[in-house]
Amino acid sequence: MSTSKILAGGAAAILAMGGGAAIAHTILATPAPATADVPAAGSTRPVANDSTAGRVYNDAKNAVTYVSSTLPQGQATGSGFVVSSDGLVVTNHHVIDSATQVTVKVGTDGKERSAQVVADDPSHDLALLKVDTGGEKLPTLSLGDSSTVQVGDSTYAIGNPFGLDHTFTTGIVSALNRDLQSPNGATISGAIQTDAAINPGNSGGPLLDTDGNVIGVNSQIATGNTSGGEGGSVGIGFAIPSSTVKQFLADAKAGKDQPDQSQQQDQQQQVDPYGQQADPYGQGQQADPYGQGQQADPYGQGQQADPYGDQQQVDPYGGI
Repeated sequence: MSTSKILAGGAAAILAMGGGAAIAHTILATPAPATADVPAAGSTRPVANDSTAGRVYNDAKNAVTYVSSTLPQGQATGSGFVVSSDGLVVTNHHVIDSATQVTVKVGTDGKERSAQVVADDPSHDLALLKVDTGGEKLPTLSLGDSSTVQVGDSTYAIGNPFGLDHTFTTGIVSALNRDLQSPNGATISGAIQTDAAINPGNSGGPLLDTDGNVIGVNSQIATGNTSGGEGGSVGIGFAIPSSTVKQFLADAKAGKDQPDQSQQQDQQQQVDPYGQQADPYGQGQQADPYGQGQQADPYGQGQQADPYGDQQQVDPYGGI
């Protein structure tokens, strides 16, 4: 095979000089000798069969969501998927972190719906949204069993990389049981590594198996970018396993991730016997270690750090 390629290249070079038409014709037209392993007529099949990929996409696309979050420093976008017909949507915590408003587009119809965050778990980088269905029953995706996933299994991802809605990519399971760092520094165990192309904007979207079940939530990527710009896929993506997602949903249903509001408020404020928030600096205001009377900003710019250099959602830990 390699010899044929070299000869074909040589023939093209001779033709370009205008004097070797006969030689080129001889090289290019000589038929390859028959081989013993040529299949008999009627027994051939396509090298690749894309029917599974097409089926997975068509069955899942209308339950995949486009999530938009309004943040103090700008607009962020991510992905998600519907897990109940009454409008519950799973996404990543870092997609909606610090959002003042969240909207969701379900499926490919482009209709924007308001959404509320009903459960949030920074330790596992998961969030649960409730969208206004207007009485409509939404298509859903089912959670698969991530404990049965094997290296080499086919994977399919649907999301909105760089705002390109419902982008579909395919790959395989590259490795299992990876550890990820969550937004609050906790360890997320059992992550699935895949070479399916995942990019910024895929966060919160589903990683699917050949049956169209969700085996993971796409959350982070590794990039080779060291210049500080926005990195893209290098074939190393990570998904939070569906077993973790199932536990998150069970806890959300039981209300375990929603502490009593009065207790939460007590935890956020230090008791001040003088009727004010305790001020160790004696200035009657919240302590500001930077002496500027504003939220600490290690970058000295008065805004949340943006490693991508534009007004996008912050992702200091390699997420997407």
